Amino acid sequence: MAITRIHARQIFDSRGNPTIEVDLTTDKGLFRAAVPSGASTGVHEALELRDGGSAYMGKGVEKAVKNVNDKIAPALIEAKIAVEDQTAIDEFMLNLDGTPNKSQLGANAILGVSLAAAKAGAAEKGVPLYQHFRDLSGRSHEKFVLPVPSFNVINGGSHAGNKLAMQEFMILPTGATSFTEAMQMGSEVYHHLKSVIKAKYGQDATNVGDEGGFAPNIQSSEEGLELLNDAIEKAGYTGKISIGMDSAASEFYKDGKYDLDFKNSQSDESKYLSTKELADLYTSFADKFPVVTIEDPFDQDDWEAYQHLQSTLGQKIQIVGDDLLVTNPARIQIGVEKKACNALLLKVNQIGTVTESIKAANLSFEAGWGVMVSHRSGETEDSTIADLVVGLGTGQIKTGAPCRSERLAKYNQILRIEEELGDKAIYAGDKFRKVF
Repeated sequence: MAITRIHARQIFDSRGNPTIEVDLTTDKGLFRAAVPSGASTGVHEALELRDGGSAYMGKGVEKAVKNVNDKIAPALIEAKIAVEDQTAIDEFMLNLDGTPNKSQLGANAILGVSLAAAKAGAAEKGVPLYQHFRDLSGRSHEKFVLPVPSFNVINGGSHAGNKLAMQEFMILPTGATSFTEAMQMGSEVYHHLKSVIKAKYGQDATNVGDEGGFAPNIQSSEEGLELLNDAIEKAGYTGKISIGMDSAASEFYKDGKYDLDFKNSQSDESKYLSTKELADLYTSFADKFPVVTIEDPFDQDDWEAYQHLQSTLGQKIQIVGDDLLVTNPARIQIGVEKKACNALLLKVNQIGTVTESIKAANLSFEAGWGVMVSHRSGETEDSTIADLVVGLGTGQIKTGAPCRSERLAKYNQILRIEEELGDKAIYAGDKFRKVF
């Protein structure tokens, strides 16, 4: 079934910034996709095309919209590629762009069409979107894997206005027996955490950051971890819920050192941490708390620091490359060769097409790595990544706190998928790093 119409428009993401939405039409109907946007973006990510200028603080996406409507749409429709042939569609757009980082058309323009095409392809085959993703990825296990949700319940870094340097503190219900139970555990801990924070810091400390997590004005990461421990204990889930962190360390990297007070323009240089001191801090966290995964522990180009941590702490927990790898197969290959980490954070808008995202996941699987599918801090109600994580069977997803509809849209879709699959699905649980 060929594509008959493609139309893009500018809409708004969860931070109130413009983003791009694409409608793709075939004889089976209209299929819509919206593109997310990050705040702490890696320098190696594919280019998100913005308009610049004064409108929307320079963040308009009318150039990307125009590229879809005036360039991609007529060329792709004329090419008459079968809508279920995702690889051919994506490669056609990559050739049309012709740049290494999609700077000609914009990764946001290309991704909107790619995601909409995936939905149309599933409809053409008469299968759920997660089944279509599984087919595209080459997975062929007997069961579908439902992921452990990694709930970002304390926000810091570029996602919040507090002093906390490290960007996310997450809870992972690894001791649940189903995704439904995992959601219950996450929700209950989240509400207990709100009570703990309110009692300790006051009502105004329960305001939430971009991803729905609380943003109390704390500076110490250890203080954040203590809050999580307290909330987990009060909810009655000690031993059943693990902890994850996303340092987003590139945000506080300064001249070879790491400034945990980077939001203070007068921060004390004598307190900046060396690579080894920061590595030792992570090790102390893993020794003292049930930390099972740390993302972006160092700067996006600090390969040696990653290698050191992977050779030590990586034998015990998951070391996730986000800004380091940017869902880019070429950088993943370097990461594998250097033994820099043991997991990929998969963000579709970092690379810009469904096909490249699946390739990135498969490369990681082949290396024996874990893969965590992820949202962005600027999100929409589009829930495609919920189907993607089930289709790829990665066993882990992070898409914010159990709060804010653009976050819950993804979690709620996985609940629907779990209900639909019944006994054809298994919950990843404590095997989330390597289910099969």
